[in-house]
Amino acid sequence: MQSSAYGASLAGGAFDIESFVKQPQTILRCLSWVFSIVVFASITAEGYVNPALKQEAKCMFNENDSACSYGVGIGVLAFLACVIFLILDAFFPQISNAKERKYIVIGDLVFSVAWTFLWFICFCVLANQWSKTTATAVAGDAARAVVAFSFFSIITWGLLSYFAYGRYRQGVSEFDQEYRDPANDHTTPYPPAPYASGPTGYQQSPFSHSQEQPGEYQPPAY
Repeated sequence: MQSSAYGASLAGGAFDIESFVKQPQTILRCLSWVFSIVVFASITAEGYVNPALKQEAKCMFNENDSACSYGVGIGVLAFLACVIFLILDAFFPQISNAKERKYIVIGDLVFSVAWTFLWFICFCVLANQWSKTTATAVAGDAARAVVAFSFFSIITWGLLSYFAYGRYRQGVSEFDQEYRDPANDHTTPYPPAPYASGPTGYQQSPFSHSQEQPGEYQPPAY
């Protein structure tokens, strides 16, 4: 019988908030959550400036509005994902279905890998556009904070990918070790049934020829 599945004990135990808070995944998700807030909040609050001789506000990263929109989009989705996966991590030990646990772990792995790559693109784009920015009215501290926390997000989401892959491998190995095909399991304490593959011989009924032949019928005398 399995005692755990995909890195968590089987359902039925009480929720331990202390161990949950100390989990590496919880710490990394909280850091990723904070980093995403810094990125999209900084761009939203100070990322658009009014250049000289222009009425419309432009992105502070070389007046490239696509760069700001990309940073905001990635940050907001990362923020929402961190909240969702934190909730799933909290209820993960209470999920008794191994398939549901597997789907959650696979979803965590796929999303973490994808967002590691997207944060890497975000960092490269914003750093490149910032290096080309020449405007003097740009909020330099906010721009540098966005670039720096985009880089930090690559690290945290990369570590989340690593831990999610570890949970997936652990769940697969536990299933392979614990499951045995009953047809091939030779460790069962019960012997196989004598007629599991069909009767091996035929035995005559003990009453077929052992009875004496009855005598002739004698009609009663009147």
